[in-house]
Amino acid sequence: MAAIGNRPRLTLFVLVTVLAVINALALWGHQAAVRGEAILQLSTGMGAVICGLVVARRVRGASRWWRLLYVSAMVCWLIGQMLWWAGSGRADGGVASAAGVVLYLLLPVFALPAVILLVHAGGGVTGRRAGTLRHSLVTNVLDGVVAGISFLILAAMGGFGTRSTASLPRSGNPDVEMAFALAELLLVAAAVVIAMIYDPRSPSRANYFFLAGGLVIMAASDRIIAYFISVGVDGGELWGGIGFVVGPLLIAYAMLEPPPPQEDADDGHRAGIDWAQLVLPYVGFLGIAVMFAFHVLIGQPLNAFVVAATVLMVLLMTVRQVVAMRAQHLLTERLYRAQRRLGYQVHHDALTGLPNRLLFAQRLDQAVRRGHFVLIFVDLDDFKEVNDRFGHAAGDELLCAVGERLKGCVADTDTLARIGGDEFAILINGDVDQLDVVADRLRVALRDPFAVHGSSVRVRASIGLVTPESDGTLQTSDDLLRQADISMYAGKRLGKDTAVVYQPASGVQIDFPTALRLADGRAPAGFRLVYQVVVRLPEGTPVAVEALARWTAPNGIEIAPETFVAVAEAAGLGADLDALVLELACREVREAGLDVDIHVNVGAARLGNPGFERDVRDALARHRIPTGRLVMEITETVPIVDLADPAAQIKRLNALGVKVALDDFGAGYNSLTYLHGLPVQIVKVDRSLVVGADSDRDLALYRSVVGLCDALGLQVIAEGVESAAQAETVYNAGCRLAQGHLFGCPVPISQLGAGVVARGG
Repeated sequence: MAAIGNRPRLTLFVLVTVLAVINALALWGHQAAVRGEAILQLSTGMGAVICGLVVARRVRGASRWWRLLYVSAMVCWLIGQMLWWAGSGRADGGVASAAGVVLYLLLPVFALPAVILLVHAGGGVTGRRAGTLRHSLVTNVLDGVVAGISFLILAAMGGFGTRSTASLPRSGNPDVEMAFALAELLLVAAAVVIAMIYDPRSPSRANYFFLAGGLVIMAASDRIIAYFISVGVDGGELWGGIGFVVGPLLIAYAMLEPPPPQEDADDGHRAGIDWAQLVLPYVGFLGIAVMFAFHVLIGQPLNAFVVAATVLMVLLMTVRQVVAMRAQHLLTERLYRAQRRLGYQVHHDALTGLPNRLLFAQRLDQAVRRGHFVLIFVDLDDFKEVNDRFGHAAGDELLCAVGERLKGCVADTDTLARIGGDEFAILINGDVDQLDVVADRLRVALRDPFAVHGSSVRVRASIGLVTPESDGTLQTSDDLLRQADISMYAGKRLGKDTAVVYQPASGVQIDFPTALRLADGRAPAGFRLVYQVVVRLPEGTPVAVEALARWTAPNGIEIAPETFVAVAEAAGLGADLDALVLELACREVREAGLDVDIHVNVGAARLGNPGFERDVRDALARHRIPTGRLVMEITETVPIVDLADPAAQIKRLNALGVKVALDDFGAGYNSLTYLHGLPVQIVKVDRSLVVGADSDRDLALYRSVVGLCDALGLQVIAEGVESAAQAETVYNAGCRLAQGHLFGCPVPISQLGAGVVARGG
């Protein structure tokens, strides 16, 4: 038998209760009301028996046996009632037959194991609660004791049924009546305690509450009948007998199969209030209060035992509240501490315990609003060597030691944070007159060696410093951190272990990224490409053109490429800029009909990026440029730390036919390591190697570079050739390709095309 929905069950419960109340009014006489009550009790009792038998056939194990046991209890009660109705009745004061008394006494014998099996079948008190608040053992015991005392008071006010045969078991024997009342008391107390600790996630919890509710209502009704008879209330057995009608109906609901668990049921229990556990401890207390009021209103005296038991119940309820409030207070404290720990973990670095990037950004935004601060970005130089030499555990130990060392350099009002990896940031609140003094203090603090795994390690750091814009330009924490990062890397380019104060180009850091974003893949206003030829020596025949980006700001100022390219990289738009230059170069060369190689500069940060490789293929295919005519020149704004991924991508470009050149060799980060680790085909020697005052020295240096490249199978292009003497020097050194103002300045492609074609012809 499937579970019935909540609304039909409630409707039926209300209907049966209303019928029982109307019947208790005895509108058609007392005898008719007695017969009506018997019919209602028999109907709901048989309903419970039928539900139990039908469902028991469909289930197995403990779920079947607890139903069968309680069906047996209900059958004993029904037969006992029918024997009572058929025998002496309730008006003549007679007692039940011996068989009836035995059947009534079997009620708790079957009911108690049924309750235990139901709890066992549903795992109600054995499963752990996730997210619910388990009452303390003391509170649970007190709840059971208070419920037991409440029932004891009720039973005592009815004389434990010894003065009436209207209550069960109707034996007429005071000892038997007293024992039966005590058995009911134990059942009620046990039912309440189990209800308080029953796991809300258990699918059989509703079954238990219906069963326990029906049991408690029937037991309470039995004692209420005895009370009404003892105080001489007319029709009291009818009003008290309402519980014998409603109780079996709840037991019938308990027999039904529980609904299937819902996926979000557990979340619902965690999120909502467990009203059952909230209300249950007070039901008996409130019931006794109502009963006392009724007892006093009808002018009945209270005996000493009832008064003493009531005082004890009030005292225990007070203790229970104190214990519960204490437990709630402790729980609130634990939740508060857990919340603080969680907040600390969210805002602090797990390794060093310092504030992390999130908390630092929040404090930096606050400092921006105040307008007086200094931001310092500290990056440890060559930290990777520590990890490679001693292992990552030693690297973590060193980072913690560095954090402790830096703490001694900042005031309590300042913030030291670990931004990530080997990068730290310091926020100094207030104005600082001498930034170099602050930077020197940090470098000196790190100068003493650190003990790492039994070895002494010296640490150097590159430092970038940023102060608020004096013109009131709105800046975010991300803008400031990016500026600090730029200045820190500028220090690394100067030789590491340096400090550099950020000096922005006027307005460019905002204008160009904004223009690039608004262009949405197209060329921004004022942006264009110019081209410079690469020639073959000694005749000067053009063999290639290099596309060079130019930008004129809206105010008409020509911005240096180094400036707006660096700004684009800092704004995270370097890939967009490189893709734009590649697209424009391929399109313009194709439209101009040039039959020479195309050199396009790309930032080293693009190497290892699959999206860049896709952009190259798409641009060549879209403009029908043979892959063998494209040369990608690697320009460095940051060092290439890990050569594996860039080398792999260069090989993939080579497989397409695209050649790769190493730009500005001999300057910046370029080193012999790149020649060894990157499979490039062309090396462009920086202009600094051909502008020396000593021509013999220049010749010797160039010969060594060209000889090395020849041995590695690499072509060499001499950059920055400005005079015939320089051209002769590089030619005598064995270099056969050159580029510089001697052979042509960068010009728009419209001014270049015819001359290049003529020379190539």
